[in-house]
Amino acid sequence: MTSTNVDLPLNHEPGHIKHDGHNLTGFIIFLCSESIIFLAFFVGYALLKITSPEWLPEGVEGLETRMPLINTVILVSSSFVAYFAERYLHKENLWGFRAMWLLTMAMGSYFVYGQYVEWSELAFSLSSGVFGGTFYLLTGFHGLHVITGILLMGLMLARSFRPNNYAKGEMGVTAVSLFWHFVDVIWIILYVLIYVWQRTS
Repeated sequence: MTSTNVDLPLNHEPGHIKHDGHNLTGFIIFLCSESIIFLAFFVGYALLKITSPEWLPEGVEGLETRMPLINTVILVSSSFVAYFAERYLHKENLWGFRAMWLLTMAMGSYFVYGQYVEWSELAFSLSSGVFGGTFYLLTGFHGLHVITGILLMGLMLARSFRPNNYAKGEMGVTAVSLFWHFVDVIWIILYVLIYVWQRTS
């Protein structure tokens, strides 16, 4: 007989969800390759900013930081929510996992919406000099990663409704969670690089 707070099939035996520690080496290598791409962007942005005599587009004095800061707090907080979702799954509480996983997706979606609102209110475009091009490239490329993470989470959420789906382990959820943490760390660096640095220089 299963516990009342665990959504598992009838005739379930303890240990239905395996915690067998699948090898994530390949996925970690993928994240390392993504890190190299972002690192190249970061270095390029820094060099362009240092060497460009006129960095900000004409008529633009700086970036508004209030909304990006709120978005940053929400995105970083979502990593903690994703961690709790993993813990629920590890404890074989699928409803707890679904709730925390869905909340993580909602927070990520809010971040994407916040970025869209910010873009729509900016006084410069992709073609507004070096700054405009690099700003949209960096934030847009990161935004695509956030959207990818949300879609992958949706896939993992849907899989949780298939009976015995996690009987072979949790590698899919672990990989998506790692990807989400990676996206969050990248955004923290981007926030400092784009928003904080331009305020202090």
